[in-house]
Amino acid sequence: MLTLSLQFARFVGVAEHRAALPRHRVARWLRAALGGEVQAAEITVRIVDADEGQRLNRDYRGKDHATNVLTFDYSGAPMVAADLVLCAPVVAREAVELNKPLAHHYVHLLVHGALHAQGWDHETSTADAEAMEAEEARILANLGLANPYG
Repeated sequence: MLTLSLQFARFVGVAEHRAALPRHRVARWLRAALGGEVQAAEITVRIVDADEGQRLNRDYRGKDHATNVLTFDYSGAPMVAADLVLCAPVVAREAVELNKPLAHHYVHLLVHGALHAQGWDHETSTADAEAMEAEEARILANLGLANPYG
């Protein structure tokens, strides 16, 4: 069972991001990313502007720039509790650079963040990065999307 809170900060262009993230689809994408050992999940997804994204990344990761997705995980399986913060301007810029629809890039980043919330980590080793990328690709394929790494 997934309990989802979907929040949008106030910023210029928020309507485009709301349109790309209908609640029922966000819930579907997150459910697809939750592993079989997850019995329940409470996930808050917050879409923010560049200032909030930069502040959170600086304060919690020591990196003074906005990034595409931040995962704050509070508990792992069997009960996952996490906040996923996505920075709208960064996601939009990357979608254009990757020549992808905005919604498709959001799917990838939501899956990526949900995997982090379950303990996956791509920064620990090359093998871990490859395993996480393969899992993301598998989940995205199940959702009908192309491998973002291939």
